[in-house]
Amino acid sequence: MEIEKIENKKMTESESFTQSDSNVKQVVDFALEAGRILLKNGGEIFRVEETITRICQHFGVEHVDIFTLSHGIFVSAENEKGDVYTRVKHIPLSGAHLGIVAEVNELSRQIAEGKVTIAEAKEYLAKIDHTPPSRARAQVLGAGMGAACFGFLMGATLSESFVTFFIGCFVYLWVLLAKRCHLSKIIINIVGGIFITLCAIVTRQIFPSVLLRLDGMIIGAIMPLIPGMAFTNAIRDIADSDFLSGTVRMMDALMVFVYIAVGVGIVLITYNNITGGFIL
Repeated sequence: MEIEKIENKKMTESESFTQSDSNVKQVVDFALEAGRILLKNGGEIFRVEETITRICQHFGVEHVDIFTLSHGIFVSAENEKGDVYTRVKHIPLSGAHLGIVAEVNELSRQIAEGKVTIAEAKEYLAKIDHTPPSRARAQVLGAGMGAACFGFLMGATLSESFVTFFIGCFVYLWVLLAKRCHLSKIIINIVGGIFITLCAIVTRQIFPSVLLRLDGMIIGAIMPLIPGMAFTNAIRDIADSDFLSGTVRMMDALMVFVYIAVGVGIVLITYNNITGGFIL
């Protein structure tokens, strides 16, 4: 009888340990997935770490350490028995989707308030992750409007802003096509800069009677290519003392500026040589 009691006790402890260990893994995997979605869609480093910590603590995982970079998350959690469970997730640098970031933030608040179970939260998070992007038509029109408005704010005339609207639409069509073909960011931005400058030059040649400055059209048209959010997040990360992540994001944004400048410069230098220096 005593032997049976001892064996039953061992089996109970083993089952308890397995359930505890399984719970820790389940919670950490879910929290890491939430962090991945945030980081992938433009969330700041502090937001990712705060969300993972909030989720883990609400579901009973008190001992959790998080190390987040601009392209990776390291999470280590400890269960009641002192066993450590560690996960690493690589997240390539990509574009931003603030709608998804807002949805994950709202989900984490509902979790902290105890309104959803982990099973419900997993299902909702999967739906968030598969949120479709905005329609291509809306993105193209938005790029055109942004190009025209920024150009006007930076000193372009109404006629130049009108032309910039169409150039911005055309260049973003190129961006969408290039992303669908999985082209390199280098190619996308260099060719984009070339395309913008060529369009501006051709437009001025077609309408010689209208005063159209190249700089007035080019400055606004390059705005759809500018990684403004990535640059802002880099500054925010550096301000929060996340120097490594901030530096990586800053370098990524600055290199995009260089690619655009190379594309614009190639066309302007060629046109300058052909026309004997008369480019304005």
